[in-house]
Amino acid sequence: MYKNLVPRFIRYVETETRSDGTSTTVPSTQTQVDFAQTLVAELKEIGLSDVNYNEKNGFVTAELPSNTDKSEVRSIGFIAHMDTADFNAVGVSPQFVENYDGQSDIALDKEGKFKLTLKDFPNLSNYKGQTLITTDGSTLLGADDKSGIAEIMTAMEILIQDPSIKHGKIKVAFGPDEEIGTGANNFDAEGFDVDFAYTMDGGPVGELQFETFSAAQADITIQGKNVHPGTAKDTMISALALAIEFNEGLPSDEVPEKTSGYEGFFHLMAMTGNVEEATMSYIIRDHNREKFEGRKGLITEIQEKINSRFDEERIKIHLYDQYYNMRDIIEKDMSIIELAKAAMVKLGIEPNTEPVRGGTDGSKISYMGIPTPNIFAGGENMHGRFEFVAVESMEKATDVIVEIARLNEEQA
Repeated sequence: MYKNLVPRFIRYVETETRSDGTSTTVPSTQTQVDFAQTLVAELKEIGLSDVNYNEKNGFVTAELPSNTDKSEVRSIGFIAHMDTADFNAVGVSPQFVENYDGQSDIALDKEGKFKLTLKDFPNLSNYKGQTLITTDGSTLLGADDKSGIAEIMTAMEILIQDPSIKHGKIKVAFGPDEEIGTGANNFDAEGFDVDFAYTMDGGPVGELQFETFSAAQADITIQGKNVHPGTAKDTMISALALAIEFNEGLPSDEVPEKTSGYEGFFHLMAMTGNVEEATMSYIIRDHNREKFEGRKGLITEIQEKINSRFDEERIKIHLYDQYYNMRDIIEKDMSIIELAKAAMVKLGIEPNTEPVRGGTDGSKISYMGIPTPNIFAGGENMHGRFEFVAVESMEKATDVIVEIARLNEEQA
């Protein structure tokens, strides 16, 4: 039933597909274009119809036609992203840890410099008796989100090979540039033409997420005035000092490393410069829309307060929204959440609907007219050398896709 799942996943992660936030192309990297073409060929080989690569937005799409006589079955989409995060992804060499004992440290590299330890990653204890796929310590793994692609591919293969499983129309989409937050901007929601969808882009087994952050970014430029420090009194304006002052104007305890759950934050991602000029880049996050707007307001208040001391504007800010909490859309019809929950329960999986401290492509696609919550794909410790995924987690995610399709038809 799953014979192609793991080989498929390994083949995917061994293909480098990082996105590039500095690129002006769509997709942002040629490696994603090349990978998309391999997915097109595979979808055709499996037997899906209307397989297409959209050169304008970088999405691969395909359709599995309905095989039921029922006319009122809602159509479903399943979505995953092709790119990986900004961490070394060249030469990914997956390692297998079979029948993990749930308590031992796992050495990633031969020298033992990098280890998965229960002290740092207590979630390892959840995988006793399972087969883990890890990195070799030099790269990320890429389970975010190639596990999702592998699961969707395998689920479609199962549905095609077993026509006794009745289902309505199903569409799949594999998109670029999710990790840099731009991939879904050009998604063709009208052309995708489904009633609702799920991104297979979550973490551990059971995750079912319909609440995300609302998100914005602030790119800040600070103009100073550099003169000789020996004659600087009442003349020098240090851009670096203003940058520090700006950051100190934000709540010191509302940062990623001090928040959890529904708590929002300001995250200073980068700061560079000298006395003459400095730049800063923040991301702003909150689940509550009112608090989100308040956070953006505080950014501009600090700007105005500092600028008021000078005869010209010293701090300039490019502040822009990135995505919004998809709960505002999905809560209008929670039946798609109940469908996914029912599928998980049927499979003996306990649903976990905690909010996402981040976003998914579904955040944007939901606001395009297709409610799109997020389902687990199995990966843990994403975006770095400590990433891993259990084979059993990917199998369960594949089962959930198939069961959602089956239950959706049964309930029609």
